Amino acid sequence: MDLKVVLYEKRDGIAIVTMNYPQRLNALSDQLRNDLMMAYEEALNDKEIGAVVLTGTDRAFCAGADISGFKFDTPSIRKFMRGVMHFLAYLEKYPKPVISAVNGLALGGGLEIAISSDIIIASEKARFGVPEAAIGLAPGFAIIRLHQIVGRAKSKELAMTCDQISADEALRIGLINRVVPHEDLMDASMEMAKKIISKAPLAIELIKSSVNRDLHGEELTYAMDAMSGLFKTDDVKEGMDAFLNKRKPVFKGL
Repeated sequence: MDLKVVLYEKRDGIAIVTMNYPQRLNALSDQLRNDLMMAYEEALNDKEIGAVVLTGTDRAFCAGADISGFKFDTPSIRKFMRGVMHFLAYLEKYPKPVISAVNGLALGGGLEIAISSDIIIASEKARFGVPEAAIGLAPGFAIIRLHQIVGRAKSKELAMTCDQISADEALRIGLINRVVPHEDLMDASMEMAKKIISKAPLAIELIKSSVNRDLHGEELTYAMDAMSGLFKTDDVKEGMDAFLNKRKPVFKGL
């Protein structure tokens, strides 16, 4: 499969899917999102593939959404929210186990991609954060998932302060499963994947579906509707403009 911003490799019964848009820190553009879905579908339809390892190139796993050229009219906002939210929720119901090998920055949508997978193994160089409030938004998918993983108080702290945390801190609060030396990241992730696929595949599928059985229902619709409203505020336009022009935003609560 020849994808411009996603690399796909099949090795030892495992699909290795790599986000390859380093010039934008693997920002979640429409093309990257679409190409990731193509890779997920290829792995799903390949009976020889038992698990997926998802990672990034260079110094980022994924640094969040690509907001350049964003349109603020209502149809565009709703289309964007539907596409992003369904994309992020997709892996939760994906029948095969998915391991995120977080090689660097996992911010905003990047953190959300990671927590939609089943297991997160992080390089010691990884950094995690939900910076959306700094541009007037809220973390659409993380706002309905992060508290289930790290607790309500910690999820509010991360979302409200927009602080980035280290891989060690992410491990301490239960956000990720393991931290390894940077050079060992893919070996550790492949070892985990091989251990999982050596077990009975139907049992693994049932374990995943049972643990995730309560996920993505009405809360997704709520988040999409709420986020669509935020996108129409003056603060979001100000925040995005400030971010793109590398200046400090001036928010007015409008």
